[in-house]
Amino acid sequence: MKINWSVRIKNPVFWGNLAAAIILPILAYMGLNWEDMTTWAGLGTILLEAVKNPVILVSVLVSVWNLINDPTTSGLSDSKTAMTYETPKKEDSQEGSM
Repeated sequence: MKINWSVRIKNPVFWGNLAAAIILPILAYMGLNWEDMTTWAGLGTILLEAVKNPVILVSVLVSVWNLINDPTTSGLSDSKTAMTYETPKKEDSQEGSM
């Protein structure tokens, strides 16, 4: 499995998606909302409870797996083209539009 991690970690969208992939399954399972995360101690307690619960852990792992896996390629690796990037690719405004 070859993934161009150096480019992914430079992309702020990756970090936002990673945070959502971890936090949202926990909140959903526990029946909580963003508004319930009002203190760092409260967030720490929730994360500790999540680590103790195998259902939540599996949900988070599946969510992170879906973030990492590129569905536009066969297998689990990034494309050969993506492996050559040094920074996240900037799309042309005309490219990919219908």
